[in-house]
Amino acid sequence: MTAQTPSQAKIAVVTGAGSGIGRLSALALLDAGWAVTLVGRRRSALEESLSLSKESAGSICAADITDEATVDTLFEQVFEAHGRLDLLFNNAGIFSGSVPFEQTDASEWRRMIDVNLTGAFLCARSAFHLMKRQAPSGGRIINNGSVSAHVPRPRAAAYTASKHAITGLTKAIALEGRPFNIACGQIDIGNAATDMTAGVAAGMLQADGGVRAEPVMDASEAVRAILHMASMPLGANIPFMTVMATTMPLYGRG
Repeated sequence: MTAQTPSQAKIAVVTGAGSGIGRLSALALLDAGWAVTLVGRRRSALEESLSLSKESAGSICAADITDEATVDTLFEQVFEAHGRLDLLFNNAGIFSGSVPFEQTDASEWRRMIDVNLTGAFLCARSAFHLMKRQAPSGGRIINNGSVSAHVPRPRAAAYTASKHAITGLTKAIALEGRPFNIACGQIDIGNAATDMTAGVAAGMLQADGGVRAEPVMDASEAVRAILHMASMPLGANIPFMTVMATTMPLYGRG
């Protein structure tokens, strides 16, 4: 991994940066003057993301965030390249197809938990370790939750459980980060228009058993919220923020 760091640039790691919210957030941070390491499973997708930026302070790292040794190595490389870490946007995640609860396969459950929860934990743990030991200590971790951390979709038990768990992880990190000036917050995004949510406009299963198209919002609105969270001084924090399409049927799911 190679990187060019402008003088005084803040240092960020964005996971799941090969597409969607991760890609857009990484590009926005670069545009805002951050030095960003884009992390994802596919190098080609990361290269495509980086090619969309005119800034030079970006680097890529193809990595499996569910592998402990790989994650530890990734963050040590970031520290060696830049000397500190100011922000982790813990964004990587997956969503499986619609499956009734009683038919949820245990292997699919484990895959969802491995990526959405364990991967987030491993990245946050490594970032926390760097932020605690660097001088001056401190930094910010933003976990990408979901509106499913509040209200589940039908037939999405594994995804819902993983995102509820992210909420607990966020609170635990925020608590233990206090003595070290490490802030942790969570953004819960609802129906931002990305490749991952392409099916929303076509029709989603509702709590009453019907299938209906749902409104979406421009993904740039979620990115603006993430940049706001990232830009706050460490003396201030947004523990939880929900950004969603105004008329999506979230609170009416039940």
